[in-house]
Amino acid sequence: MDTNELKFLLKLLGCENYRSSLSGNVFKSFKGKNTICEKLGDRDIIDYSREIASVKILPPGQALLKLDAAEIPIEDKELKILENVGKASGKVAPSKIKFSLKAAEKEEILKSLDSRGLIEAEIKLKKTKAEVWLTERGIEFLRDDFVPKKGANPTISLDLLNNYLRFLRKTLQMKSEQPGITTESTVEITNITDEEILQIILKLDKELGTENYLPIFHLRQKLQPPLSRDELDKALYRLQADDKIDLGTLQEASAYTPEQIDTGIVQNAGGRLFYISVE
Repeated sequence: MDTNELKFLLKLLGCENYRSSLSGNVFKSFKGKNTICEKLGDRDIIDYSREIASVKILPPGQALLKLDAAEIPIEDKELKILENVGKASGKVAPSKIKFSLKAAEKEEILKSLDSRGLIEAEIKLKKTKAEVWLTERGIEFLRDDFVPKKGANPTISLDLLNNYLRFLRKTLQMKSEQPGITTESTVEITNITDEEILQIILKLDKELGTENYLPIFHLRQKLQPPLSRDELDKALYRLQADDKIDLGTLQEASAYTPEQIDTGIVQNAGGRLFYISVE
């Protein structure tokens, strides 16, 4: 980690809940912040608001446009968007796709077409109103693993040092207050059963009042970690195959943030699986 990346993180530690707007006072004049976000994001130390930067049509999408109207297996709005993407010679930004839809709805359609292999979407940091936040992995890294290395300009201000010290005091205190975790108990948590996941779904639904329509991001927040995203997805598919739960696609994208929408399970066809209902 270079000095600028470290300074970026230390500034973030001074923000409420370790979250900030990239255009706000904290990072407004920070040089190279977009590149730093992408590098730290690739390491899962931070995450940030994302959007589709460009799209291009793929051969399956081109083939679909050649079908008779009665044979086309997508909705009219999706078809109009796909036609517009197909007219471009290469990549095209969503803002250049001429179709009378709100930006959020257009982006959701583009994500759906991308998930079905009809187009290729390039995802990047949002250009406007982007936020950045420290991940759980980032908290663990700064608390347990970070070792400063000598850089070209290693000097940091007392304010940044103060941010780090307050962060350490807070997180180490929280860690010390947790019950001791032995190697044996860690294995038990990692090997959580499908039935236990089902009980957690029921408990979350009751606590959050989601009326048997639990958005998947609540479950991910609860179980990732100890489970990985792929492990949880496979467990949900098993529960669905056993008729224990039903997985429903996202309906009202405008009701959720892009980060929450991204927690849905991408399908080869159709929208993201986003809601969990117990049978």
